[in-house]
Amino acid sequence: MADLNYSERDYIEKFLGMKSGYVIDFSDRTFQEFVGESTGLDINDKKYHFSSNSKANRLRQFIKVESNYTFGKLLFAFCEYWISKVHIGEIDPRDDEKLYKECLRIAERLKQENIVDNIDSIKPNVDDRDFKLLAKSIKESIEKNEPEVALDRLHTFTFRYLRELCVKHQISFEKSESLNGIFGKYIKFLIENEYIESKMSEKILKYSINIIESFNDIRNNKSFAHDNPVLNYQESLLIFNNVSNTIKFIDSLELRIQKTKEIEQTEWNDLPF
Repeated sequence: MADLNYSERDYIEKFLGMKSGYVIDFSDRTFQEFVGESTGLDINDKKYHFSSNSKANRLRQFIKVESNYTFGKLLFAFCEYWISKVHIGEIDPRDDEKLYKECLRIAERLKQENIVDNIDSIKPNVDDRDFKLLAKSIKESIEKNEPEVALDRLHTFTFRYLRELCVKHQISFEKSESLNGIFGKYIKFLIENEYIESKMSEKILKYSINIIESFNDIRNNKSFAHDNPVLNYQESLLIFNNVSNTIKFIDSLELRIQKTKEIEQTEWNDLPF
């Protein structure tokens, strides 16, 4: 449910003209298309049906059902739509400028509250079209508040991500090796090259190998990779946050390694011979 107080709900209702049952100037068709393009969700879905099922009532139910982040995206899109109408002279900005600014502020606040803390870390570490599409599809499931349906793709992404790290650092591995096996080799590389400064961090990373090993079972028996009963929402969210946090740490570590190598190369090039 989107977290809105009474004043915020009132600003939104007035800005979108919902008191009359409408939403701005959308018809039923254009309203469905707009919400679909903005969020990937169908506003005509039965879960959004409420009372008279007017556009305003469907949007009220959407606010009750969807997450802060999802409604924040939609509200931001409404604000952009309003501005586009101002630019072509169909709306006098003096009429609702204060409401527009308040709704824009609300949208920005809501968009900051994603269900996965570091979902932006789910991005390819090589330039590859299929890898980008995979990451995009995972993020879209999170934006729809459906982490359970993307568990198999998250496993595939993590596998590809770790393989690319091994290729980058010339860590040998077999194509048939498991996800945790490849992750273990990468962590061994980090420790042997003293890229990890504390024993505690070493222990956390080593324990993460066991966690990643359990991800294989989730992928095979609790995801849509096969005809399985899918893992529940809360545990799926826990897995997503754990994996994305680990990848976030690795990204920051890889950046530090790269900078260290660049400094060493510069110093080498400056030697007087």
